[in-house]
Amino acid sequence: MFDSIAERYDLTNDLMTFGWDRVWRRAVRQAVYPQSGDQILDLAAGTGTSSKHLAAWGADVTACDFSEGMLARGRELHPDLNFVWGDAMDLPFEDNSFDAVTISFGLRNVADTKKAMSEMLRVVRPGGKLVICEFSRPVFSPFRAAYDAYLKTMLQVISRTVQENGEAYSYLADSILQWPDQDGLAHMLMETGWEDVEYRNLTGGIVALHRAVKGA
Repeated sequence: MFDSIAERYDLTNDLMTFGWDRVWRRAVRQAVYPQSGDQILDLAAGTGTSSKHLAAWGADVTACDFSEGMLARGRELHPDLNFVWGDAMDLPFEDNSFDAVTISFGLRNVADTKKAMSEMLRVVRPGGKLVICEFSRPVFSPFRAAYDAYLKTMLQVISRTVQENGEAYSYLADSILQWPDQDGLAHMLMETGWEDVEYRNLTGGIVALHRAVKGA
């Protein structure tokens, strides 16, 4: 599915979120706060939109994705980045390889969320951090109702004007609506061994930014 939407993926995201995805990705960079020389794994990196901002701060970023189409498009757009194919449930990296792992708008697309969380824990060094940026549940009830209606209707209308395979976004809308809320995701992180789990809402809870640390 993601191979078929790779070419216009970034444009579609900009249109569907009215440009807010750029704000959310900046929040990811601030949460990771990469230092020069840090080894960072950007999982479900897609075309490298988040990876390039992390690398701009001097980090050594590995952009990893399951979609060959996304990786190919990413290499075209950002030839200076290191793109690697990988399955989030069976990462092709040694234990304790990275100072930080981040995943933006991709965790809900993994078949086994807890398995992916465990794999991310495995490849991060003790004391290393995890930052998850993912769609969540708006906290204000009237706003939540309007947002749900948008996902069920306008999201597909917008995607079909840009993507040949606009039907793919029907799945994406369903995956957002079925995804655990902020507290639910936090509990899953704790259950898989992550420590110091916390989150903050972005744009009223449309997106939540979860942070966690691997114990020493």
